[in-house]
Amino acid sequence: MDVNKAILSRRSIRAYDSREVEEEKLVRVLESGRLSPSAGNRQERRFVVIRDARKRQLLSEAARNQKFVAEAPVVIAACSVETEYIMSCGQLAYPIDTAIAVDHMTLVAVEEGLGTCWIGAFDEKKVKEILDIPDDVRVVALLPLGYPSAIPRPTPRKSHDEIVMWEKWGHQRIA
Repeated sequence: MDVNKAILSRRSIRAYDSREVEEEKLVRVLESGRLSPSAGNRQERRFVVIRDARKRQLLSEAARNQKFVAEAPVVIAACSVETEYIMSCGQLAYPIDTAIAVDHMTLVAVEEGLGTCWIGAFDEKKVKEILDIPDDVRVVALLPLGYPSAIPRPTPRKSHDEIVMWEKWGHQRIA
């Protein structure tokens, strides 16, 4: 599958069947996160893989009781061990670097026939307690992973002209 097809096919999956994710597919998904770029090549991302049903249930509760989090056979907690580095543009690097890694993983998951749903609605303190994550590590996202039992329709997206400007803010391209 090419990248554009993966981008067009990706959906936020909120219903998973009970099939286990094969180890080789999981490794390819994780490898895509490992190989993703990071500011200054700091590679501060870490991924906690959760397959245990009880822990997935607790994570589901920590994620505002989103039941599909527990339903997915795998949940990946995307974390950062270095949270102070500020890029020269003034932005903290860790949330951006971790987001890039998670995005890579979502696209490889599509290529592998798997589904994901980016979860940012969770109680970080509870997630850290469940997974024994140290206080100085940040949990950026939870990523349920598994075989979709239902694939939603595409959600509406703004048009190209609504989000792309040329040469300066507010300037639309003239054909």
